[in-house]
Formats: sequence, C-alpha cells, structure tokens
Amino acid sequence: MNYKLKFLMVLVAFSGINIYSQKKADAKYDYLLYLPKDYAKETKKKYPLVIYLHGGSQKGNDLNKLKIYGLPYLVEKGQDFDFIIASPQCPDNKYWSTENWFEALYAELNSKYRIDTDRIYITGVSMGGYGAYITALDFPDKFAGVVALCGGINDSDTTRVCNLSKIPIWAFHGTADDKIPISETERIAKGLESCESNKNFKFTRLENEDHEIQYLYEKNPEIYKWMLKQKKSKK
Repeated sequence: MNYKLKFLMVLVAFSGINIYSQKKADAKYDYLLYLPKDYAKETKKKYPLVIYLHGGSQKGNDLNKLKIYGLPYLVEKGQDFDFIIASPQCPDNKYWSTENWFEALYAELNSKYRIDTDRIYITGVSMGGYGAYITALDFPDKFAGVVALCGGINDSDTTRVCNLSKIPIWAFHGTADDKIPISETERIAKGLESCESNKNFKFTRLENEDHEIQYLYEKNPEIYKWMLKQKKSKK
C-alpha cells in the first residue's frame, strides 16, 4: 500500500450529543487521515500526530474541499511528512467547538493508530485558527504545541486564556488582515502577560500581509520543525 499519497476517509461517530435543540443525535465528523510512508513497516514505532483544522470556506460534507490548501493540499500533491495528520471537516452552519468532535476523534485515533501521546499538535487557519485555540483552551493537557494562523479567541474565553500558557504556541497574523484583524491575536498575547507562565507564546507579525496566509504551510517548513521539537510536559 502506498502511504505517500493515501488519504483514508474515516467516519467518527458517537451518541448522546445534543446537536439540534429538537433532539439528541449522533454527531458525525468525517476526516482525512494521512499516515507516513513508513508506517506499515515500522510496526513498533509511535508517531507524532497533527490535527489540522480548516477555514470557513471548507465546511460541509465533501472531504475534497479540504484539499484546496493547507496540509490536505500538500498531502494530495504528494508531500511526505514524518507525522500522522488528521483533518476533520466541520459541518455547514457550525463552527469549531470541541463538544462535537474532539474527544471522539482523539479516542478513535489513539485506539487505532500508533500515536505518541506526548507529541500531539493542533494547527488551523482562519476559522481553524480559532478552533485550534478553542481546542487547546478546553484540553490543554492533550497538546504539546499549537500553530495558529490568523485566528483568535472569543470574548467569553478571555477569562481562561491562561490555559494557553501551558502549551507552546506559535501564532501568525498579517498586519493588514481585514477579515480577522491582528488585534484578535494581540488580545491573546496581552492576556497571557498576566499568566504565571507566559513565555510559551511565539508571535510572528506578517507586515503588510492580508488574511491569505495559508501559504505558510507550504512555504515555511520551520513550522513543522518547531512543532516536532515540542514535547508535552510530564508535570
């Protein structure tokens, strides 16, 4: 089996979640899964995991939409990575919020694949950048690192921003972004100043750049080098 180009479509399903106010129903988030090319033969090796969250225009029920840019696009082009990549798709009329997908996805991946749980990372762009922060806020003990592109956090989450101080984060934002202003990332940086541990936030301001910074996944391999250096603290 050629794992270089192989994406697996997997259905994540779990019951008891109140998706619609009228009834309880199973929440089903499809996702693309990439396995490194040596995964099949390295039967005892555990691999880092990167969870990739897409932006708003890729919502829906067509996984091919995820391949327009970002990590799914690079895998589709044939790029090799030394880590597992899971790319869930957010349904239409929803936004990234962890009650609908994260715990089920986390359990599914860890039960079926050889994952190094000390090296799990989350990254996202635009709406996915928000999703990366939200997921890290809700589950700070799960991640070794976060990379967020042009994201932010909601006003209601500012009171618990110190949860993010427990995780190494590399944030990118264009100074000329007119869709999600850079002030969204600046608010996180300012909030972290009051936290006991506030040295884990790396902020790259992209001068005169707008919202379209998804190219960084392709053009800045330092993102992956930085991620893979991070390891979850045993504390």
